[in-house]
Amino acid sequence: MAEREQTYRVLIVSASEAFAKELSGLLPLPTFSPIKTVPAISLAKRELSERDFDFVIINSPLRDDPGTHFAIDAADASGAVVLFLTRAEQYDEAYGTLSGNGVFLLQKPISRSLFSVAADWLVSAREGLRKTQKKTMSIEEKVNEIRLVNRAKWLLISELKMTESDAHRYIEKQAMDRCVPKKQVAEEIIKLYS
Repeated sequence: MAEREQTYRVLIVSASEAFAKELSGLLPLPTFSPIKTVPAISLAKRELSERDFDFVIINSPLRDDPGTHFAIDAADASGAVVLFLTRAEQYDEAYGTLSGNGVFLLQKPISRSLFSVAADWLVSAREGLRKTQKKTMSIEEKVNEIRLVNRAKWLLISELKMTESDAHRYIEKQAMDRCVPKKQVAEEIIKLYS
């Protein structure tokens, strides 16, 4: 059975509607879908607050701002991979500001083949970010489980006068005997004694 192909949501921020349309045409469907285009940072911020995007592509300069601060904010806050397109004469300044903030940069004009390579880099970066986010979520879940189990142990110690090791064994045994996670046992103990 073939694996389902990953799709990526794209936000293009460009004052030039023609450029945005041309850029959209370079992103192959259905891999890059849906593609939303907006002409200004204010509208881009609204879009990012309403939905998640995998990629944000900024065609600088924009009507209301060059876009460098927005690029940094989008990379930090949204979890999207950001590509900043700028004129050759502004590239060095933009690079100095953006490169240390995880924003990819390309000089305009851009050839079709260069943009295709850049799109592949964006996909690789997004998948790496996705794996890191999964690991982080897994670690956070484990830490939360440990906190719950510890809280339940202290309730058993204070309410049933168990030792810490007895409370720990009690929770583990309940989880094994009932074939449920320790987290569930801990939640039940907390509910019972709180």
